[in-house]
Amino acid sequence: MARRRKGVSAAGILFAIGTVAVVQAALQAAIEDQQVMAPVFEVDPFWPKPLPNHWILGSAIGVWVDDWDHVWIVHRSSATLANTERGLELDPPTGECCAGAPPVLEFDPEGNLVRAWGGPGEGYDWPESNHGIFVDHEGYVWIGGNGPGDSHVLKFTKDGKFVAQFGRSGARQGPPDAQGRPTYRPNSHDRKSFGRVAKIFVDPEGREAYLADGYLNRRVAVIDAKSGTMNRYWGAYGNPPDDNYVYPPRGPAAPPSQQFRSPVHCADLSHDGLLYVCDRQSNRIQVFTNEGKFVKEAFIAPASLGEGSTWDVAFSRDPEQRYLFLADGRNQKVRILLRETLQEITNFGDGGRQPGQFFGVHSIATDSKGNIYTTETYEGKRVQKFVYRGMGRVSRTQGVPWPRSGR
Repeated sequence: MARRRKGVSAAGILFAIGTVAVVQAALQAAIEDQQVMAPVFEVDPFWPKPLPNHWILGSAIGVWVDDWDHVWIVHRSSATLANTERGLELDPPTGECCAGAPPVLEFDPEGNLVRAWGGPGEGYDWPESNHGIFVDHEGYVWIGGNGPGDSHVLKFTKDGKFVAQFGRSGARQGPPDAQGRPTYRPNSHDRKSFGRVAKIFVDPEGREAYLADGYLNRRVAVIDAKSGTMNRYWGAYGNPPDDNYVYPPRGPAAPPSQQFRSPVHCADLSHDGLLYVCDRQSNRIQVFTNEGKFVKEAFIAPASLGEGSTWDVAFSRDPEQRYLFLADGRNQKVRILLRETLQEITNFGDGGRQPGQFFGVHSIATDSKGNIYTTETYEGKRVQKFVYRGMGRVSRTQGVPWPRSGR
């Protein structure tokens, strides 16, 4: 009898072990089902190196990587720093630290500061609120602005020497309101000036600059990169812009808006001549030919309210630019999309202040090695580097991409 019980117990144990193995295999299969092949990144918590002169960053509002893999950022310096952050600048100073760095900073690939310049000067109107930076194929640095009176873009040499101003500052100003405060009105058919430009992208072949125009005009504007002459412009779906358009409610159940909402936040051109436009508060990317013909669109995190989900895009550096990296400042993530279909395959990041986390991830760029750089606005006030580690299997939601070495 005892032997029989022992046999039954052994059989039960074997059955239980087999059941556990089946369950574990099923769980593993489910986990693998939720994994995809995608570019893998790790945050570099030691990049960039500390700034000199007790300098710190304000809201960092633009990033670009030039043809020499130097990383350029533009930030809002002292204008977005609290007195507790800029004690060295106060009169009298309240302590040994700190001061806002100049608005434009250039870093080499190792994170060393190379140049620092920017701000008001002779012959041009520095933006009330600088926004977006681009370094073109000739080495010129372009800067936009989204302040109330910013209806122009600026062009400098890499050393900060003024080259050109396109558009007239204050062109959108209307009569004062009942309280005597200035008002600003869109004019999306103006061919001379703009309306709070968020970002600029210069096409080296066509010698044209594509403007995400922007916070007030709500259009894409294309100008000659040398003369500033307006060549063409358009709104959502390639429609003529309509400043009197009545927008539908926001949300995934609402009909798509037939005009861009505010802001039009990016307009980046791929190698194959397609323009990717961030319609931020509509939570969508719209794609056009470089002449403005609508091609397709995709909605990203469509339930997002507030500032919206589509803040900026950058292309992967393979010849086909297979992947589109999207900065989502509302949900504090970088999303990785297949460029051909605009399908999201994975994302990384989370809200927070530690390396690899975000607070208002605003702008994004890639270098020739495939690394990603981001800047953060609001109280984020920093630039981060995410090192490309090749292709690998990752979860669809990765969380914080901490270095696997744990260093």
